[in-house]
Parts: sequence; C-alpha cells; structure tokens
Amino acid sequence: MRIVLADFMSLDGVVQAPGHDKEDTEAGFAHGGWSFRFFDAETMGAAVDATMAKTQALLFGRRTWQVMAEAWPQRAGDPFADRMNEIPKYVASTTLSEADMTWNNSRLLPSDDVLGAVAELRGQHGGDLQVMGSADLARQFVQKDLVDEYRLMIEPITLGGGKRLFPDDGEARPLELVSVTQTPTGVLICTYRPNTTAGQ
Repeated sequence: MRIVLADFMSLDGVVQAPGHDKEDTEAGFAHGGWSFRFFDAETMGAAVDATMAKTQALLFGRRTWQVMAEAWPQRAGDPFADRMNEIPKYVASTTLSEADMTWNNSRLLPSDDVLGAVAELRGQHGGDLQVMGSADLARQFVQKDLVDEYRLMIEPITLGGGKRLFPDDGEARPLELVSVTQTPTGVLICTYRPNTTAGQ
C-alpha cells in the first residue's frame, strides 16, 4: 500500500486549518478557512474524487479525526460523505480510547508504536493510505521516509506562519513532479513523488 499525503497548502507552505475558522487555532493561528475562496469545484473537486477513488483507508491525527468525525456523519446521503463514513479510518492518538471511536470504521493505532503500525499497513497489499491534514502526523511520515506520494493544492496566498507539512530538520528530500493542473482560481494541483535517483 502507498501512503499519500493530500493537503491544501499556502504558497508559504502552511497547511493548518484550511477548512474553517475553528478547525485548529493552536499557537494563535487566526486564518482558519483560508482555502475556501480559492476552491474550484470542477478541477479541485475532480482531483479530490480521483484521490479518494484510489484510497483504501484514511490515516488521521487526533485533532483532524475529531473535526472530521463531528462533520461527516451528519452529511450522510451525499456520495462523498457516504464514502468518508464507510471507509476504514486509522487514528493516531495518545489521549483517545477505543470508546471514543464513534465514527464508523474508525480504529486506534497503538499509541506506543504508531510509525511501526503504519509501516506494517504500508507493507500490505492494497490501495492507498491517504493522510488528510493531520500536519503533525504527516510530518513524522515525511521524516521517516514513509511517504510515497504528495498531492498538494498550492494556493495563491501566504499566511505568515502556521503548521507546515515538511519538517525543518535540514534534510534535503528531492521530489519528482508527476503532474500539475492550474485552476481558474490560481491554485496549482501538483502531484509529487520522492525522487530516489536525484543526484546519482
């Protein structure tokens, strides 16, 4: 299985709280919902649908899972919502318990070895394991070279600070641009994969 990171990203690399104002205000982040003004349903909606079509399960950090678990069950009847509700969901958290897993098909990863459990999932046969948001968790996957593909919607705005997808650890990680589509709103829908041959 492949780990795919799917994110709305500002031009200065911020992925925090693209959906709404109260999504994630950690560290005083005041720009929640910043991505909505740039959403183009035809191109970006199609890209989201294409990603979901290849997704076998979702991987979440606690905060993103809680936001999603509050929103999606109420939208049953919409095809995308139904897909979100039925798909298996794995949650990384040290504070939630199995009793908290009320959103359909959600299960906790072992808190003492999240990365090991994810590496084991990645080693199984199947489709994609998609990480939606969950910046802290996704950044750990990047650091451990567990990411197989990045699907980024790079939006024409700078936010001046906030959570970023890529670690600030001094490591160079060459990528290969697989595809790019420009939307009428100025968003670049980019697919990247690790370039293991760069520099050889």
